[in-house]
Amino acid sequence: MSGHNKWSSIKHRKGAQDAKRGKIFTKLIKEITVAARTGGGDIEANPRLRTAVAAAKAENMPKDNIERAIKKGTGELEGVSYEESSYEGYGPGGTAILVESLTDNKNRAVAEIRHIFNKYGGNMGENGCVAWMFDKKGYFNVDKADADEEKLMEVALDAGAEDVREDDDCFEVITAPEDFEAVQAALDSAGITYSDEEVTMLPQNMSPLSGNEAERMLKLMDAMEDCDDVQKVYTNADIPDDMVDNM
Repeated sequence: MSGHNKWSSIKHRKGAQDAKRGKIFTKLIKEITVAARTGGGDIEANPRLRTAVAAAKAENMPKDNIERAIKKGTGELEGVSYEESSYEGYGPGGTAILVESLTDNKNRAVAEIRHIFNKYGGNMGENGCVAWMFDKKGYFNVDKADADEEKLMEVALDAGAEDVREDDDCFEVITAPEDFEAVQAALDSAGITYSDEEVTMLPQNMSPLSGNEAERMLKLMDAMEDCDDVQKVYTNADIPDDMVDNM
């Protein structure tokens, strides 16, 4: 399993995305709406919107849903106004957690996020308390069975990737955020398949957890993902594969 983008891999492994497709659609619609509001409705001229629409298409969101979300963002259709905010804190074992929120009620969001931290043995911290432990990067997970290492490195690095790292059963392609789309296009052109592709916050170092702490961490992250006001959540927790499989 991927080490540096562990939570994304855990979600994929647990099947959380399929089980919560309705919530995923809601989060994607929020992102598309805000992206269109802040950068305009032209997909080609708005990188954030382009990335959001690509993510929605990857989840098989109907075209009509995507178009309505864009129009709500540009004001062509009436829609809810969402406010962006981020929160930081500590999970079980002192692990670092970053939470990105899109909400129409910031007071509700803060209260719910704080409640989740406290319920599972964590605590919300001040802005900046853990953000320095993460770097914003583009990320692709490539299964070793789906790519030749030499070819992958040539294609990715020539397209502007910063690094191609080997993990137990996969390769991780890391890019600067502004190079994410170029690398994605190069991988597609080369016929290299990948998963967990996103511009994300990657932890600089992992924090191993086991036993009760790992179990509480999994529950905390699941609760954050399930919260309607939470858009994305990141952690540096490193949880054993066997614990994930048994949850």
